[in-house]
Amino acid sequence: MENESLDMIKLLQEGQGAIREYLPGVLENFMDLTQSTMKQELIPPKFKELMAVAVAVGIRCQPCIVNHVKRALDQGATAAEIMEACSVAIMMGGGPSIAYTSYVVQALKDFKAFPKKD
Repeated sequence: MENESLDMIKLLQEGQGAIREYLPGVLENFMDLTQSTMKQELIPPKFKELMAVAVAVGIRCQPCIVNHVKRALDQGATAAEIMEACSVAIMMGGGPSIAYTSYVVQALKDFKAFPKKD
C-alpha cells in the first residue's frame, strides 16, 4: 500500500538536497530561522507545531501540512489536538480549509496516528 505522506517527506528531502546544491546558504539560513522560531521560549514547540499545522491548512500547502503533522506528532501532539488545531483554520478559512484538512487526516492515517475506519 502506498504511503503518500512518506512519499511527500521524501520529495521534500530531495528538494532540500537540490536547494543546498544549487542555492548555497539559502536552506541553511531558512533552517536557522526555523530552529530559532520553534525552540521553546514562552510557547512550547508542540503548540508551535500545532499552529504550523493550522497555518499550513489555511494557506493550502499540502507539503507543509504533511511536514508539520509529522513534526507535531514528533513533539507529542495527539491526533485529536491536531484536528482541533485544524478547526481554527476552518473557522478562519472556511470551505477550502475543510478540503485541506483531508490532507491532515491522510497524514495522520499514514503516520499511524489516526484510526482507519473500514
